[in-house]
Amino acid sequence: MKPRQIVYLYSMICLLAIASCKKNDLLNQLPPTSLAEASYWHTTNDLQNYMNNLYGVDGIFPHYLGYNNLGIYSVDDNSDNMVPQTVNARLNGQLTVAGNGGYADWTNIRNVNYFLANYKKVTASASSVAPYLGEAYFFRAILYFQAVQNRGAMPWINKPLDLTDTALINAPRLSRDIVVDSIVNDLNKAIAYLPTKSSAQTQRLYKEYAEGYKARVCLYEGTWEKYHAGDVFGVAGQNGANFLQMAADAANLVITSGIYQLDNVGVPNGYFNLFNQTDYSSSKEIMFWGAYNQQANITTDWQNYYQFGSSGTNSDGISKSLVDDYLCNDGNPISISRNYQGDDSLAHVLKNRDPRLRQIVFFYGDTVISNMPGANPIKRFTYPALVSGTPCTTGYQIRKGLSTDFFQDVHNGPGGTTGTIYMRYAEILLTYAEARAELGLINQNDVDITINKLRDRVKMPHLNIGNIIPDPKWAFPQLSPVINEVRRERRVELACEGYRLNDICRWAAAPVLIVGKQPLGAMAKQFLTVIPSLVVGKNIYVNPQGYIQPYTNVSSMANGYNFNVNRDYLLPITLQETTVNPKIKQNPGW
Repeated sequence: MKPRQIVYLYSMICLLAIASCKKNDLLNQLPPTSLAEASYWHTTNDLQNYMNNLYGVDGIFPHYLGYNNLGIYSVDDNSDNMVPQTVNARLNGQLTVAGNGGYADWTNIRNVNYFLANYKKVTASASSVAPYLGEAYFFRAILYFQAVQNRGAMPWINKPLDLTDTALINAPRLSRDIVVDSIVNDLNKAIAYLPTKSSAQTQRLYKEYAEGYKARVCLYEGTWEKYHAGDVFGVAGQNGANFLQMAADAANLVITSGIYQLDNVGVPNGYFNLFNQTDYSSSKEIMFWGAYNQQANITTDWQNYYQFGSSGTNSDGISKSLVDDYLCNDGNPISISRNYQGDDSLAHVLKNRDPRLRQIVFFYGDTVISNMPGANPIKRFTYPALVSGTPCTTGYQIRKGLSTDFFQDVHNGPGGTTGTIYMRYAEILLTYAEARAELGLINQNDVDITINKLRDRVKMPHLNIGNIIPDPKWAFPQLSPVINEVRRERRVELACEGYRLNDICRWAAAPVLIVGKQPLGAMAKQFLTVIPSLVVGKNIYVNPQGYIQPYTNVSSMANGYNFNVNRDYLLPITLQETTVNPKIKQNPGW
C-alpha cells in the first residue's frame, strides 16, 4: 500500500473540492484504495513499506529529476550567488497571489499523520517499531519546516483530517515560534526513536542526522526571530536566543559524536571532488544523500556541464558578488590583500585566491568530458558559453558538481547517477559557529573546531578572532567582525548548494544584499577577442565599469531588484486557502 494510493479527505489544500463532493461518497471510501484495513497494519514490514514511499521519487526528499541544467547546483539562482537567464520574480518583487494550491504539502502531512494514527495496530516489539515511528516524526518535521520557511506560521495538524474535524479545518495560524516548537518536538521524538548511524539500515534516517536537522531548524528560527524583531515578520516577545542555544547544542552533539569528519582534507581538488560522486556510502562527511539507479530508470537527468566553448548551454552564471567574497590565499579579503590580482581576466581573478573559488568556476583547459565515446577522449573548457541559445549570464561558469564521466552527463541518454547531497558535516560546523557567534559566546576553540577545519581542507590560513582585520567591504558593518566572517565562510563553503536565499531571509538581509542591486559578472573585454561574435550592446551588456550586466535591457530592473522588504520575505497564501478558512490570514504586504 502506497501513501499516494490513499484516497484523501484532503485537508486544507483540497477543502474547496471537498465542499463540492457528496459527503457520503467520500466517507464511504477507505483510506487505502486497494487494501482493506483488515489486511494491513500487522507487521513491521507494513510499517517499512509505508515509509519507503516517503523516501521515493514521489516522496519528501527533493530528487531534482529534470531540474534545470545543473540540478541542485542551480538552486542558488534565487539569490545573489547566481544569475539566471530570466530575472527571479521573487527577488524582483514580481510575485502575485495565486488562486489555488496550498502553502504546505498537506498530502504528505496527511500521509504521515495517517501512519501515526495507525502504527499501534501492528503487533510487534516497541524496539522494532521505533525506527519507523522515528521516521514518521522526522518526515513531519521536514514538511512543516519547509512550509514555515516558505510561508511562515500555519495551523498545526497532527491527525488525518476528515469532514467532522471542523475545529482543525477552521484552525487559525499559530505563532511561528509555536509551530517551530512543535517541529522541534517532533525532531526530539525522532532522535529518541531512530537508531544510531552505526545500526541504521543503509540510506534510512538515523539519530545523528536528525540532530543535525534540528540544528538547521533552530538556527533558522533563532536568527529569523533575532533579525526580524520589530518588523512585520517578527515574533512578539522573542529574540531567538532559545532557538540559537538549541542549535548550538544539537550541532555540538553531532560534532562530539565522533562519527563525522571532513573528506579530502589537504587533497588537491578535494573540495571539488565532494560533489560529483555516485556513491557516498563511505563518506565521513556526507550525512545523508539520495542515490540513483539507471536500471530502475531513476536517474539525475540534469547534469549538463557539456560546455567547452560558446556553443554550450549554461544559463546560470556565478555572480561577481559571490566571487568577490572569496578571500585571497593570505587570508585577507580582496579589498585589502596585496595578493589580489584584479578582475581583468579569469586568470587574475582566480590567482592567489581561496582554492574553493578555483574549484567551482571553470577555467581554460579544465576537463569537461574525459571519456566521450567515438570522439577525442578529452573535451576541455575553452571559454564561457556567452553567445549560445541559453548563454552563461556572467562569464563565471559553474563547475561545482561536475563529473567528467560522459556517462554521468545528460547528453548520454539514460541520465546520470551522481548522488544528491542533503546534508554534509560542513553545514553542522558552520551552524555551530554561527549559533555561538549570534549568542555572543564564540571563542577561538569554537572557530578552531569549525571554520578552521574547513579552511584546513583547502590549506587556507586560519581565522583568528582576536586579530580580524576590518574589511571595508563587509556586507554587515553594523555587526561584529566575527559574525561577518562566519557569514562569509558559510557563503563560500555552501555556495550553489541551495542555502543562500534562506540565509538572506532569516538574516533580514535583503536591504543590503538584494534591494536595488544589479547582478554583475566578469569583465567583458577579456572575452571579446576570443569570441568574435560577441558584441557589446548587441549580445552582451556591460555596466560603466565594464563588468557584464545581464539585465541591462530588462526594464523592471532599471534600478536593480525591487524586492519588497515588507512583503517578500514570505510567499503569499493562496486565495483558496484564505477563502476556505477565513481564519487563515494573509502574509504581510500581500
